[in-house]
This record gives sequence, C-alpha cells and structure tokens, in this order.
Amino acid sequence: MRSTTPTTPGDKWCDAERPRERLLQAGAQHLSVAELVALCLGSGVRGEDAHAVAQRLLNQFGGIDALLAASPERLLACYGLGLAKVALLKAIHELTVRHSFASLELPGALTDAHAVGRYIRRRIGHLEREVFGCLFLDTRHRPLRWEELFFGSVNRAHVHSREVLKRGIELNAAALVLGHNHPSGIAEPSAADLNLTRELKDLLARVDIIVLDHIIVSPLGWVSLASRGLLGD
Repeated sequence: MRSTTPTTPGDKWCDAERPRERLLQAGAQHLSVAELVALCLGSGVRGEDAHAVAQRLLNQFGGIDALLAASPERLLACYGLGLAKVALLKAIHELTVRHSFASLELPGALTDAHAVGRYIRRRIGHLEREVFGCLFLDTRHRPLRWEELFFGSVNRAHVHSREVLKRGIELNAAALVLGHNHPSGIAEPSAADLNLTRELKDLLARVDIIVLDHIIVSPLGWVSLASRGLLGD
C-alpha cells in the first residue's frame, strides 16, 4: 500500500521509520516526543524533515511544555512554522489544559495539590510576564472556572483585593485557589506573596469564601503554600 505521509525535500525517513505508521501499528506510547511533534507538524522544510524541525524546536524552547505554551508570536518567529502549524500547536496546548481542568472535577481532586499545581502550571507557568488568577470553586469544592485577573511585568503583577472579592461574589463561589507565576523560574514565595495571601484570606473570609491554597508556578515547577503551612492560619 502506498504511503500517504507527506514528504518534503528534507524528508529522509524510510517507510519503516515513519512515525505515523508506527503509531497506528504499535501505539502512540512507543513514539518519542520529537516524533509526536513531527506528526503534528506534518511536514518539514527544505533541508529538514518534520522530525528534524520538531527536535530543533524542542531544543530551542527547552521541552514540550514550553513549546506548546509559547505565544503565537514567538512560534511564528521560528523557521518552519506558519500560521497553520502554530494554530495546531496552540490547539493541542489548549486541549491539554482543558483535560487537566476536567481532571479537577473528579471526586477529591481539589484535595490533591499536585493536580491543582499541574493545572495552574500548564495554564500560566510558562508565560513571560507575571499573571495572577483564581480557580473559583462551588460549595462542594468543585471547579467553577479559572480566571486570570491581573497582568503585570516580568516580575510583578498588581493585585487588587477588592476585585478578587467582587469576582468571587459574582460567581457565587464558596472557595477558591489563588495562583500566580514567577517568570524568573523560581517558584519560591516572597514576603509580598505571603502578605497578599493573608490579606486575601482575611478579606474573603468576611463573605464566607475560603482560600484553600495559593499556588505559585514557574517553568520549572510549583509550590503550594497550603502544603507548607503558609496560608496564615
């Protein structure tokens, strides 16, 4: 049967090495990250097959998480990526984030800081400027929605406590998880982070909205203030 895998001037894979056929025969788990990205790209550029382009991009961004989370502008500046391929990569990223959000709806998921940390890291962990958001929860601590409320520079976002309070009341939230990123790569909480957490916790408690956690994320990881006993109880 004739292969339908697209070729380019740089495509040097023999039929036995083509990841599409191997995926269908053996399963996606047997492909490398670069091969999976190559499948998404579909084709290469002159002098590089799809696999070589995928590996170059993974090296340039430092891994699959950072590649998928990169802004469309950064991706479009990369040789070999056009509008169609960038749109596909961003669609894949959004699907992974929504899958993570769906996992938070499972019973007991919100008691697992790892699940929440993974979700917030996928959502904002690789952004190049600081963003502050909230995961709003209902009376049974099921997720209502995630919202990014404040946007700042590479090292600071100005958070207005009254706006967090207002949004919590509008959504009829009973609890929430605070989250923000440190683009520097160091997720350790600062003194300002701890003060903000206590301020928001005290303010929201006045209207019976519980702050369950404040999770700080970075490209390299995340920290749960609740797990460290730093919520100011």
